[in-house]
Amino acid sequence: MRKIGIKEIEDIATGAALLGAGGGGDPYVGKLMAIGAVRDCGPVTLLDPDEVPDDALVVPIAMMGAPTVLAEKAVGGTEYQKLFDMVSNFFGKKIYAFMPIEAGGVNSMLPVAAAARMNMPMVDVDGMGRAFPELQMVTFTIGGVKSTPMALVDEKGNSCIFETITNKWTEELARSVTMSCGGSVSVSLYPMSGKQMKEFGVRGIVTRSERLGRAIRTVKDSGDQTPEEHFLEMTEGYKLFKGKISDVLRETRAGFNFGKAVLDGIGECKGHQACVEFQNENLAVVVDGEIMATTPDLICLVDTETFRPVTTDAMKYGKRVMAVGMKCFHLWRTEKGLELAGPRYFGLDTDYIPLEERCKGGI
Repeated sequence: MRKIGIKEIEDIATGAALLGAGGGGDPYVGKLMAIGAVRDCGPVTLLDPDEVPDDALVVPIAMMGAPTVLAEKAVGGTEYQKLFDMVSNFFGKKIYAFMPIEAGGVNSMLPVAAAARMNMPMVDVDGMGRAFPELQMVTFTIGGVKSTPMALVDEKGNSCIFETITNKWTEELARSVTMSCGGSVSVSLYPMSGKQMKEFGVRGIVTRSERLGRAIRTVKDSGDQTPEEHFLEMTEGYKLFKGKISDVLRETRAGFNFGKAVLDGIGECKGHQACVEFQNENLAVVVDGEIMATTPDLICLVDTETFRPVTTDAMKYGKRVMAVGMKCFHLWRTEKGLELAGPRYFGLDTDYIPLEERCKGGI
């Protein structure tokens, strides 16, 4: 158990944006929500999963929608209490703690803001260890946990509770309502017991985000290493490509950001070209026609000078970035994990090959 204050929020937001693999919304927007809540209501208690009773009701809280919309249509202020009341009334017991459902700029911060406003603890665990675009893509689905009852509320006060036959159906129905509500809503889903959370959750995600954010903030204080070497060592990342963004094709469709970015090589990658495909999150990196990494491994773009994450909605012509690969949580490499979030699910014509094997030959 420890406290999360403004200093910790700064680092968590940066590190979570990196783990968001390009998605999860603008880290600046999420950070403002969390800092405002902590300033008004005080720091948040962060619990280790083992500190939560097995029979406690633990609920992830998040925003659903396209990241480009999240940046302009944030939380109105009454959503946290509404979600708390809807879920507590449904189960006839109060929620013990909130938790993030994924890492990402907004969805790592929303539970911090909600916990502060509601004077509740937050658990150091999530359901992805990264960010994914569809709500059934969580480790809890692999473990057989139902996504419903799922509470949904928009900033105008419209609300509903879903009960569905599969987690995929929850995604389909909730996405339709999200579009009707303007492309962005607040949700509470995968209500679970403390026991289920401990068994299937990705532990230590908030602490890992904070550690990564601190590494990025202090990347220039790297001693004998170059900042790039220090960054790759601290993140355990694989350098995939370094280039200047020469083209970005992006569209918001069905509540997702779809598109690709073209990178012209710079430095040691000069003369080569890479393409990064994304659906909210980065899905694949292809260099000179050769696939270097695919989902569910993390593909992150970072600024070549500051090493701060560049999200898919922040990609702009002329920006110099380094594409970095990071290993995903081990459950994503299982058969069930690849069915949920492997390359073929997203229409990529390739089987999953672990990042470390694809990168053996280099560029």
